[in-house]
Amino acid sequence: MNFIMIGPLCLVCVILGWLFRWMYAKFKLTSIEQKAARLSQEAIKEAEAKSKELLIETRDQLLKEQQQQEREARERRGELQRTERRLLLKEENLERKQSELDVQKRQLADREAKNVQREKKLSEMEESWRIELERIAVMSSEEAKQTIIESMQNEAKRDAQIIINKIEQDAQMKSDKLARDIVVSSIQRLATEVSSEVTVTTVSLPSDEMKGRIIGREGRNIRTLETLTGVDVIIDDTPEAVVISCFDPVRKEIARVSLERLVQDGRIHPARIEEIVTKVTKEISRVIIEEGEKVLFDLGIHNMSQEMVRALGKLHFRTSYGQNVLSHSKEVAIIAGMIAAEVGADREIARRGGLLHDIGKGIETDGDANHAEMGADLAKRLGEDPRVINSILSHHDDIEPNCIESVIVQIADAISAARPGARRETIDNYIKRLESLEDIAGSFEGVEKAYAIQAGRELRILVNNDTVSDDGAKEIAKGIAGRIESELRYPGRIKVTIIREMRVVEYAR
Repeated sequence: MNFIMIGPLCLVCVILGWLFRWMYAKFKLTSIEQKAARLSQEAIKEAEAKSKELLIETRDQLLKEQQQQEREARERRGELQRTERRLLLKEENLERKQSELDVQKRQLADREAKNVQREKKLSEMEESWRIELERIAVMSSEEAKQTIIESMQNEAKRDAQIIINKIEQDAQMKSDKLARDIVVSSIQRLATEVSSEVTVTTVSLPSDEMKGRIIGREGRNIRTLETLTGVDVIIDDTPEAVVISCFDPVRKEIARVSLERLVQDGRIHPARIEEIVTKVTKEISRVIIEEGEKVLFDLGIHNMSQEMVRALGKLHFRTSYGQNVLSHSKEVAIIAGMIAAEVGADREIARRGGLLHDIGKGIETDGDANHAEMGADLAKRLGEDPRVINSILSHHDDIEPNCIESVIVQIADAISAARPGARRETIDNYIKRLESLEDIAGSFEGVEKAYAIQAGRELRILVNNDTVSDDGAKEIAKGIAGRIESELRYPGRIKVTIIREMRVVEYAR
């Protein structure tokens, strides 16, 4: 019985289990389908959103590209329009110039025709005058021609003298102000310090007692100083001063600085003198190099050997007619560079030649060669350009210049040396120049006395009233000025003044 009930009961349980499983599976399948449908809808919506976004981006990009193309097209159209306007202006200018040329051609043709007619008329008039003169004066054609020429010459001289007088009067009215402006401008641009050209220098002492300390016991101190520096120390009756004499400016400078330091220090004995002189010598050597390098830096000149730099630095202690040689060389280099730039020559060679033209003055030698030859030998030995060597040799006309740069250096040297205020002449040269001025004036007929005044800047001349007329006085003045310009070398300007005085003397008795 129990077995009979268990069989149907198991069957019912199996059926119920299968039914439950089938319902669970169907429920699961429905849920999955719903989820799949939901995911599909979301994917569709997302795809639609991305497609819309992509479409918007594509449309914006196309719009930007279109705007860029339109902008470039406008720029090209603007450039084409500007080019067209320029071409139109050029065409108009060419047409206008062509029309002007046509007008000028017509005017020239008219002038040529008028000139031909005028020449023909003048020829006819000349022939009629010749016939008339021969008829009236009973002269030959050659005699009449000579008479006419002489008459025209005299008339031309009178007219020329009148014109010259008017020009001189006008120039005299404007010359003072113009001269002042020129002098002020020259001083502002070119004035340099003038130092005296001497072979001695003076060292001030605090008291005359210091002279004995400088001499030392049995003269040991002063002998040591003279031996170490190569100078002559002169101790005389000059109060509170010692004179140092030497033809070598470098040695003189070393002695001066050493003596000043010894006086300031107060310890003066042979060992101390040797120490100070050694130290000062090194300092001066350093100053020489620094001065040479400084001028090269200022001029922008490179590739200069150390020996040449040292020779340049020594020029800092040299003077010529009161003009510092290194400053003069620098000035010549600047002027030569400017002239070379104007005429199209090699500017660097001109500046280098101008700087080194007096380099021989900074070379120590015992030979008989002049400074130009010594400088050229140094430049040749150090591998300078042949044009630079020629500039050094030819700046005093020792040889002929073979290039334009050498001529430029000559000109620059003359400008630097001859400008007002650059150099100071010695008394002998000064007196010689005054005598030369008076001799030139005295060589003219009719001159009674001549005086060079204003330090040779004016020549005042007295002429004979009986033998020299007013016009003759002017001719004498011009002749004397021409002689001075051709025979003398001088800086600035010399004024020639002719004085013609008429004196009438009567005695009442």
